[in-house]
Amino acid sequence: MWNDPELKAGTMVRGALWLVQVIGEGNTYTKGQLRGAFPGVSQADRRIRDLRDYGWVLRTSSEDATLTAEDQRFVKAGVPVWDPAARRASAPQKAVSSREKQASMARDHYMCTLCGISGGEEYIDDSNQTAVLSVTRRETVLPDGREETLLVTECKRCRAGADDRPARADEAVADIKELDPRDQRRLLRWIERGRRGSTHLDRAWNTYRRLPAAARDEVRAALEN
Repeated sequence: MWNDPELKAGTMVRGALWLVQVIGEGNTYTKGQLRGAFPGVSQADRRIRDLRDYGWVLRTSSEDATLTAEDQRFVKAGVPVWDPAARRASAPQKAVSSREKQASMARDHYMCTLCGISGGEEYIDDSNQTAVLSVTRRETVLPDGREETLLVTECKRCRAGADDRPARADEAVADIKELDPRDQRRLLRWIERGRRGSTHLDRAWNTYRRLPAAARDEVRAALEN
């Protein structure tokens, strides 16, 4: 049990067990509940957030508009951090520096390299959620067979895997066959490169998204005229 006094574990591990045993996947909890579960523990909320480095999906009001500032949602459990072997095998990689993050996001035009959404943009299939971008280290196999660690910009939903339904190769092939030859060649370039590309229109849209409100009005007026 998460509150067993005999359990020799830190707040992150106890917090993971508390989420699984008390809250349950898909349910919400408040900061007050968290403080009540771990009285006297400083930065308990930060220790819970550390679970994201192990694949746990936790959402706040900045990512899910249905939540209040006090609420958080436990979406999905990740690595069983209470298992020392599993935790060591999935230990977070070296942190990406602020300079690396800025350079990577600028290179990727402040768009998720997997789904193409811009930072702060609503998801088409769920307007209650907005994209939050982060930079992740990914092991990629290059066309010549060499392996290389790349920094890629991803939204949190793509990083965590939003769809629990297993991917099927036959469905992917069927979708690809529906593309015209030009788009198939473009998709092949993405596959060889290990990341999604972007068009001039994508980049223009993302630049517009990053403008302040007054500047957006100016751009819209210019287009309308």
